[in-house]
Amino acid sequence: MKSTMYQQVMTAPHTIEIKEVPVPEVKPGQVLVAMKRVGVCGSDIHVFHGQHPYVTYPLTQGHEVSGEIVALGEGVTSLAIGQKVTIEPQVTCGQCHPCRHGKYNLCENLKVMGFQTTGAASEYFAVDAAKITLLPDSMTFEEGAMIEPLAVAVHAVKRVGDITGKKVAVLGAGPIGILLVQTLKAFGAAEVLVTDVSDLRLKLAKACGADYAFNTREVEFGQVVVECFGPDKADLIYDCAGNNITMGQAIQNARKGSIIVLVAVFAGMATVDLAKLNDSELDLYTTMMYRHDDYIDAIRIVSEGKVNLKPLVSKHFPLVQYQDAYEFIDSNRETTMKVLIDMDR
Repeated sequence: MKSTMYQQVMTAPHTIEIKEVPVPEVKPGQVLVAMKRVGVCGSDIHVFHGQHPYVTYPLTQGHEVSGEIVALGEGVTSLAIGQKVTIEPQVTCGQCHPCRHGKYNLCENLKVMGFQTTGAASEYFAVDAAKITLLPDSMTFEEGAMIEPLAVAVHAVKRVGDITGKKVAVLGAGPIGILLVQTLKAFGAAEVLVTDVSDLRLKLAKACGADYAFNTREVEFGQVVVECFGPDKADLIYDCAGNNITMGQAIQNARKGSIIVLVAVFAGMATVDLAKLNDSELDLYTTMMYRHDDYIDAIRIVSEGKVNLKPLVSKHFPLVQYQDAYEFIDSNRETTMKVLIDMDR
């Protein structure tokens, strides 16, 4: 194995460099992963624009990833060289109340690889074996890099319990929204309505299993909910857009006594009608990242053919064109879903 590697480093907002650095030492309890694919998500773009409040520069990103184990640290016996893997990017303390009670995604001292600690956007990445989740041989590296965002959708669905037979509305047909549509169907939802302001995204949502898709620039959300689901409206509403407009649509048009789930990171301070929320006795749920069981379920529903990740891949870029990938996303926001960095090119 070579002694140096290339690594992505965001030295400042709008500036990404590819640096040659030593291949990391594999410590006891760790594995060395040859990285294959890294996905770019909306939070990465916020960092690129200097709009993320919880990062400092320089920073190596990369939290939606796949790769192959190439070396084992001392004491690692449950994994093997050559296995295809993804990495769970949460770094937790293990001591706080959420960690002690199995909710480590809510760790009081949570750090995330690629944000508050070094991410995996390098040719090789040394990581604790406990952060590794095996991928089946049948899964491509492209699919493997998308297990992380799919786990977000899985966790959001599981937050509300059994959804078998439910009629669900999803506001926002971005990558998470479309993954959520597929996950809802995989977990037994009867019908799923998705809304957005982009016809292209709505067309893709339909291709990925949405029963109904409407552009809310052209038709009122409340109207289409009744048109699709009847006077009883939706059993659940998921907000995957995260702004005052979509949350307002959800609150004003939810069936009394039903559930709204906020999945998106809200854009700025919320100004919503809490009186209506109260008057309708609506339950407002939130959802934060995922846990290991969500990764396992995400891998399962892809392997069972219940979720199709391939239509969401918009474009590939090699490692040396990392900044070009970000600039491409900025220039093609309406038509881009998921951009992947090929770490082995």
